[in-house]
Amino acid sequence: MLAPLLVAPTLFTGAGADFILSALATAFCGLALIALSPTKRGFELTRKQGFLITALAWTILPAFGAMPLVGYGLSVTDGYFEAVSAMTTTGSTVMTGLDAAEAPILLWRSLMQGLGGVGVIVLGIIMMPFLRVGGMQLFHTESSDTSEKIVAKAFDLSIWIFGIYIFLTLLCAGIYRLLGMTWFDAIAHAMPTISTGGFSTHDASFGYFDSPAMLWAAAIFMIAGALPFVAFIRAARGKVRAMLTDIQLRGFLSFLLIVTLLVAVTRSVRSDVPFGEALTHAAFNIVSVVTTTGFASEDYQLWGPFAVGVFFILTFVGGCSGSTAGGVKIYRFQILGRIAVAHLSRIVSPNRVSPVLYHERRVEDDVAFSILAFLVVMLFAVIASTFLLSWFGCDLVTALSGSAQAFANVGPGLGDVIGPAGNFSSLPDAAKWVLAFMMILGRLEFFTILVLLTPAYWRS
Repeated sequence: MLAPLLVAPTLFTGAGADFILSALATAFCGLALIALSPTKRGFELTRKQGFLITALAWTILPAFGAMPLVGYGLSVTDGYFEAVSAMTTTGSTVMTGLDAAEAPILLWRSLMQGLGGVGVIVLGIIMMPFLRVGGMQLFHTESSDTSEKIVAKAFDLSIWIFGIYIFLTLLCAGIYRLLGMTWFDAIAHAMPTISTGGFSTHDASFGYFDSPAMLWAAAIFMIAGALPFVAFIRAARGKVRAMLTDIQLRGFLSFLLIVTLLVAVTRSVRSDVPFGEALTHAAFNIVSVVTTTGFASEDYQLWGPFAVGVFFILTFVGGCSGSTAGGVKIYRFQILGRIAVAHLSRIVSPNRVSPVLYHERRVEDDVAFSILAFLVVMLFAVIASTFLLSWFGCDLVTALSGSAQAFANVGPGLGDVIGPAGNFSSLPDAAKWVLAFMMILGRLEFFTILVLLTPAYWRS
């Protein structure tokens, strides 16, 4: 929280004073919790405690992150919304006039997304398999079983994650600088790029720079942020072949290539846009939405109804497990496809044994059930959120696309209000609280929060 002081014009007035006061308040609360905590050594985390700690972290930390924003002039609702959006790496914003905003505030928004990105990776690689949420137990053996360990302990794994994350962020910032950004813009955009967060220092996002080379560089690093960080760890340990043969990684890249070419060719044929330009903007914006980053180079709603439909569907897709991306995730679609094929095979040959395999391992029934339960709860949550937003006065396009993007942690929705050229500032406060809750629900994959609402959890 003191890092933004490096770009503050003064320390004890304006944004500088806001950050000093916020840091003192945060430090006081942290020290108080340490003082009140037991000094027991050898503490072992149970699954029940894991649910509670994870849920509290993602609901309380944004309150501290919102302090400098509220001091800067945002309301409590807007400040919390912005902080939740940052730490869940969603990228929805209520702030306008970013080009004239103070540098410490802009840097803080990017820092929150950078920190949130690390937290999301640790959550996906360590906590979610441990909590057995949404089918993530499928990857439990990949991160912690003695039979196929990546690193001996969760602490060591976190060090690997942090090291690779910092390396990618610095590399991204360096390339942005070489392509023409100022050092401030390069750093402030590198963190939201690798974290697939999508905050920018300019209202026009990447459209401000008007550089095809920057768009391609950003697309590559957004893809990097949406790949399984377990694969990066394996590659760093010399197992490059394991990374290249990863089913989820190959499926993700193939999907991006097919959709990008489809949209680019369609736009080029139906308009006067040269194919090269259409391909550049299609690649950047499709990668941005699928990786749930939320950057924009153009208002893709102007590309025609087909493109709008494609982008709405892409909102739900997401990146890979164990990455910074949100959404349903590629591995769930791959497993659902295998389940459908196996079921079709059983219909044709009832006596035939058709196990569902993924990464050459049998997908157990509890994994398949968890994935189906996740999708059902996601559907009901999006419907309920759409209903509430409509109740609070939002039009149907805003309500539906806003709910979908909040669940998937994408950032922009569709329509004139919250589309790529708009923001969330004009929404009613009640709608912002609903969307903030949906961002947290989506980032924690629903059940981490919902399990706390069951009486059985508190009785056990």
